[in-house]
Amino acid sequence: MKNDGWAMRARYGFTLIETLMVVALLALLAAMATPSFVAWQVRDQVNARAYALLSTLAYARSEAIRRGVRVTVCRIDAARHCLAAGQACRSGATDWSCGWAVMIERAGALLALRAQPEFAAVSIAGASTNLSFTPPAGQTIGSFRSFDLAPRVPWKATQGNPWRRCIRIAAGGRARIAEGACGASA
Repeated sequence: MKNDGWAMRARYGFTLIETLMVVALLALLAAMATPSFVAWQVRDQVNARAYALLSTLAYARSEAIRRGVRVTVCRIDAARHCLAAGQACRSGATDWSCGWAVMIERAGALLALRAQPEFAAVSIAGASTNLSFTPPAGQTIGSFRSFDLAPRVPWKATQGNPWRRCIRIAAGGRARIAEGACGASA
């Protein structure tokens, strides 16, 4: 009887070899999936920053119309002060990845209405000067502008237009987002 019980128990378990094969297959699948997962995560980060900047620009334009005053969007430092053109932020970047804020002038000082923190993983190339929206229709001061968003450290899996976004701002102040680099045809 003891032998029958032992044989019955062995039928319901896995051998060490079978278990090691399953672990090896899972490790192989994980190694194959990691580049795709990282690429997906990078594209998600670029999209999130692009939509954050797009919503900030729309908010700044609407505040200029609503308040009837000039509203400025500028790159900021950790203390939420506007950075001068070409001035590097804490990470050493001189682009808009430093973070940005929507500012209005009150009693001779700039007051931040809304701010986005620094996020160095996404490069945001654009004019290094502040962007101002003016009343009554929310036009931008200057001419047509654009922002080119891309992963800061591109690697083989994240090269090309699917991992880049372009935000174009017309002189009328309306911003639009498009897949791909700003240099590509719209």
